[in-house]
Amino acid sequence: MNKFVCFFLFAAFNQAVYASVVITGTRVIYPADAREVSVKLNNKGKRPVLIQSWIDDGDVKAKPETIHVPFVLTPPINRVEPGKGQTLRISYTRQTLPEDRESIYWLNVLEIPAKDPALKQENYLQMAFRSRIKLFFRPTKLEGNANDTAKKIIWRKKGAGITGKNPTPYYASLISITINGKKIDADMIAPFAENTFNISGATGEKISGIYVNDFGAIVEFESQIN
Repeated sequence: MNKFVCFFLFAAFNQAVYASVVITGTRVIYPADAREVSVKLNNKGKRPVLIQSWIDDGDVKAKPETIHVPFVLTPPINRVEPGKGQTLRISYTRQTLPEDRESIYWLNVLEIPAKDPALKQENYLQMAFRSRIKLFFRPTKLEGNANDTAKKIIWRKKGAGITGKNPTPYYASLISITINGKKIDADMIAPFAENTFNISGATGEKISGIYVNDFGAIVEFESQIN
């Protein structure tokens, strides 16, 4: 889950500011036959917050009012009191999406904290925090188990790097890969696609790494390099 500082209200800063809204889960899985899925938010802070939520199709800079995605999210804006929660409901509009593989979108949650009345006479910095997590749309008749995807990647040497080919209909959410002690960050590999990773100087016949499964758990894997 990524956090972004979205805007500043004042230039002088005299107080630490932290995100207080917590999203339950690190990803959303939407089965194609589901009527809706829900995402729970909790305000762990001591002040009320205004929450704006939306779904984008990959453009992190796109404004919510310009985005067109095959989902409806409610409520798009809501106030959450301290210690309370809010449930976001996501429903699929039945717009045609590929049936032979997953599609990916992103859920955005923008937290705008209330002004602290105790500091109304002072200059201070106030920030809005944006959280963004993956939303996977999953057709109902895909073969295999999504949680085994990273273990099925086919690895091949390619020049100074290594190429991973994903032969499954699921996204492989890699975090890192390691060859002979050389470790690098790794990107997600789309269904039926391949990525090349620059891991120059690393030699060996085996590759290991870690990935994130459907439950948000960090899982290790090991594979042969062809």
